[in-house]
Amino acid sequence: MVRRPVAWIVAVILFAEGFGIAALNWFMGVVVDRQDMSLAGLDPDKMSVSAKAGAVVFGLYFALCGLVALLVAVRNRPPAGLGRVLLISVAVVHALLGAVSWGLMGWRAFLFMVVVLALVVLLLMTYDQVDGAGGPGTAAGGGGEEGSGPASAPEPEPGPGAEAKNDTPPAGPFTPPAPTTP
Repeated sequence: MVRRPVAWIVAVILFAEGFGIAALNWFMGVVVDRQDMSLAGLDPDKMSVSAKAGAVVFGLYFALCGLVALLVAVRNRPPAGLGRVLLISVAVVHALLGAVSWGLMGWRAFLFMVVVLALVVLLLMTYDQVDGAGGPGTAAGGGGEEGSGPASAPEPEPGPGAEAKNDTPPAGPFTPPAPTTP
């Protein structure tokens, strides 16, 4: 099975990205704070605080997505609800970052983003086919339907004095709908 190793890899990558993005944004906030210069009239203190706030927000976002992937790996169950939404959103973020990184940082950064995107999508898609919900021999799968195997027996016919039990109304003649446009 490829599901659990992919979930572990995605969890490790997302935790590393969360730490890296938080550290990079925090460093940029410290640099802006020590320069004491304004950029187009913006206050350096506000730019420093916003860079540090972005470090915390994006670091926690990637860490939360990594936690969802870690829980998927540990439990070996598909992500549901908010966890699935977080993994889909991190896939979209990596697709957008991949598109931007091609022009700004080159093909290596683009390749990294595409690989992470592919891993997250693989994580989401491999858990769509859960073993108990659609495998052969189960009620939802191909082997358990009525009339599919030799074990299904025909229904007994009613006896001479019993009425046939039929809950469906008799079919009337079919009339097509009248056209409503001129």
